[in-house]
Amino acid sequence: MRKRRSRPSLDEVRQFRAPARVNIIGEHTDYNDGLVLPTTTALFTSVTAVPRPDRIIRIESREMRNVQSFDLDDIESAKNPGWIDYAKGVAAELEAEGIHLPGANLEIESRIPLGGGLSSSASFELAVATALLRLADRSLPGPSLATICQRAEIRYAGVNCGIMDQFTVACCKRGNAILLDCRSLDAEQVAIPQSAGMLIIDSGVKHRLPESAYNKRSDECAEAVKILSQDVPQVVALRDLKMDMLEMQKDRLGDLLYRRCRHVVSEIQRVRDAFAALQAGDLSNLGKLISASHTSLRDDFDVSCDEVDQLVEIADQSPGVLGSRMIGAGFGGCVLSLVESDNIDAAARQVRQKYEDLTGDEPWMHIVQAADPAREIVRAESNESLIQK
Repeated sequence: MRKRRSRPSLDEVRQFRAPARVNIIGEHTDYNDGLVLPTTTALFTSVTAVPRPDRIIRIESREMRNVQSFDLDDIESAKNPGWIDYAKGVAAELEAEGIHLPGANLEIESRIPLGGGLSSSASFELAVATALLRLADRSLPGPSLATICQRAEIRYAGVNCGIMDQFTVACCKRGNAILLDCRSLDAEQVAIPQSAGMLIIDSGVKHRLPESAYNKRSDECAEAVKILSQDVPQVVALRDLKMDMLEMQKDRLGDLLYRRCRHVVSEIQRVRDAFAALQAGDLSNLGKLISASHTSLRDDFDVSCDEVDQLVEIADQSPGVLGSRMIGAGFGGCVLSLVESDNIDAAARQVRQKYEDLTGDEPWMHIVQAADPAREIVRAESNESLIQK
């Protein structure tokens, strides 16, 4: 007769979570060593973790309705990465840092739409990394943990991502946005004014990064740098390119690479201007910059699609909306609208109705609430609420 496995004690069960990332402005600039201005929101990847006596990591994903395992002593990258490879990469990179991890049973639950441009992958990575670290009785500074998770996604999931998503999930404080220099990792937090409402609307068009044109855009930017650096050696990333220099090199680059560069250079400047607008509480200017970002992503970087463009147009015609743009890598996903906070409910109602009239489907929507970074949580015995540990 098979022996029944004993249930873990309450003292063994630990809980962790990591928020979604919302990029206010600064798209496709992070892997070009540029500037970004993201925040977090109260959509979470949650991990329930129980230690094991061996070196096996067993993960049950509620969303995937799947259970997979791997041995910490035998981690290899896959030719066709799946969701488990993000976790494998995190474990492998932590071990590469000299952190000896114990085995664990992990149960994963996520409220973040997959392929929506809210960085469900980085949230998953940081939630798993935080859990594995704490089970090993270790901790790392947020920037270090973000870099480890970025390496994991590049090496094990096949996505040539920048540092923005992981850094935001690991480091951005509740109620703030964060101006991040993706080259130096210098970061400055800025409070989001209460008058600034932000509404996320899902277009319903899903992308999966390794199969999309995301890596192609990264390659195009690298090719432009290779061409430009022949005459201007100080250009080691598009971050180093100025608009007047770009205009002088237009013919050498050709139309496609010129437009890719023009988006990155102009977007980095829009990030600087948006940070200043947030500091000054100038929501009108911030909205104009957000709208200009969408135009550039659509026309110069070619990462929008008809459904997203239609959603941006509908949102911009709604009460109190100051500007809208696609967010995330593109090729589908969500739209972010900056809305006067007093009008956010009315704007949401109008967007929902008009998009449903157009497509026949009611869009998923979410009001941004800038949340805590990735952390361990405990269940308070008195009221069953989750509080910071």
